[in-house]
Amino acid sequence: MVDKSPLAPKVFPLMPVISGVRLAVGTTEIKYQGRNDMMIAQLVSGTTVAGVYTRSLTASAPVEWCRKALGGGQAEALVVNSGNANAFTGKAGDASVKRTVEAAAALFSCCPSKVFVASTGVIGEPLPDEKLTAILPTVQEALDENNWEKAAQSILTTDTFAKGASCTADIGGTLVTINGIAKGSGMIAPDMATMLAFIFTDADIDSKSLQDLLASGADVSFNAITVDSDTSTSDSLMLFATGLAGNDKAAPLDDFRAKLSELLIDLACQVVRDGEGASKFISVTVTGADNDGAAKRIGLAIANSPLVKTAVAGEDPNWGRIVMAVGKAGEKADRDKLAIHIGGIAITEGGQVISGYDETPVAKHMKGCDIDISVDVGIDVGKATVWTCDLTHRYVTINADYRS
Repeated sequence: MVDKSPLAPKVFPLMPVISGVRLAVGTTEIKYQGRNDMMIAQLVSGTTVAGVYTRSLTASAPVEWCRKALGGGQAEALVVNSGNANAFTGKAGDASVKRTVEAAAALFSCCPSKVFVASTGVIGEPLPDEKLTAILPTVQEALDENNWEKAAQSILTTDTFAKGASCTADIGGTLVTINGIAKGSGMIAPDMATMLAFIFTDADIDSKSLQDLLASGADVSFNAITVDSDTSTSDSLMLFATGLAGNDKAAPLDDFRAKLSELLIDLACQVVRDGEGASKFISVTVTGADNDGAAKRIGLAIANSPLVKTAVAGEDPNWGRIVMAVGKAGEKADRDKLAIHIGGIAITEGGQVISGYDETPVAKHMKGCDIDISVDVGIDVGKATVWTCDLTHRYVTINADYRS
């Protein structure tokens, strides 16, 4: 593990017990030596599940399994390993998943279709699943309601800190709890999912409604971040609801939807704050676009621009690179109405730099760790916010050495 990101939260959050969820971790040494690199979660019978997965056409074997298992709408176990993605491993990868699922199903006395799996790490190397299944019984003995931080640590790859978030929501007067953990640092530009993220709640929500809640939450969170514009083969976001809170199933889910989205945004932004080599966290807000989708695409054009990201890394308020990124996005923008702010400071108006522009306060803002860029493209009322980080020499070093 390298030094913790300078953008990391000070501490891992307090994660309360979720009724019906127990977690445990273990050491397989599939890739990493002397550290926990796998986790299991046992879920009470009747737990509903939702999932959003990568749309990569080279999706991993675990992703393909989970897509099929999702049709049953229920889950009783989750098995996750780090260090090996079990992606682009052909029929051997499918067989590895099958053996893992069957071993876990036997251990937890449930149907294989209620076992969900996820893997993260190196692509193209066969997963030695016997190292996973061999320790499952031992890991099962360590299941506990309070292993949240250990679980978050066990799924890391190039991450520098464990990522967790927790909140409560009101459903018809009943308070329910939502906990989430995630991992991700590089190969981050999710497409309908995240790197790996697992959300748990004691709310009683049917699987169809749960899926709708998760899909809409993913769009404003994990689908609105980018570190390096690369979508992983393993992106998996799953939400498990044990139903033990006892809430009225007919009650409106408005507050739950809002709180779930806030928690997902929290986790997604933690992933960005752990972007490989990151020293700056960048928020990009686009307004005045043709529609919200157009605003998001313009925002991502800015956030994915190596020229913008390296300018931020060098603390250079080169707003011309933002103009460039808006222009290349392929969305409607009025050059003569384009307004750019950095750190809340107006830079352009009427299609040109403002009269008497003083770069000094903008340059001061660029020296901070949190950079705010806002752009109005002058077309309509579409708006969106996306998050990214800067691009530094450290990113190249990490990825040049990844397999060594």
